[in-house]
Amino acid sequence: MDRYRVTLSIEARIIMRGWWSDEAVAERKYTRWIGERGGVDGARITLTDEQGGGRVMQSWPPENP
Repeated sequence: MDRYRVTLSIEARIIMRGWWSDEAVAERKYTRWIGERGGVDGARITLTDEQGGGRVMQSWPPENP
């Protein structure tokens, strides 16, 4: 299993997920998904470290803007 997961949810429903072993690649995908899909109402995009116990590394939109 790859270590880093990027998830796109809309209104708490998972729409897309991807896994990558390289953190830099996962971060680029995370940023790209924000640009491509971040304007959708209710969209939430997260970058998670699966080996870190499922620790969310980055989340968009931010919890406290």
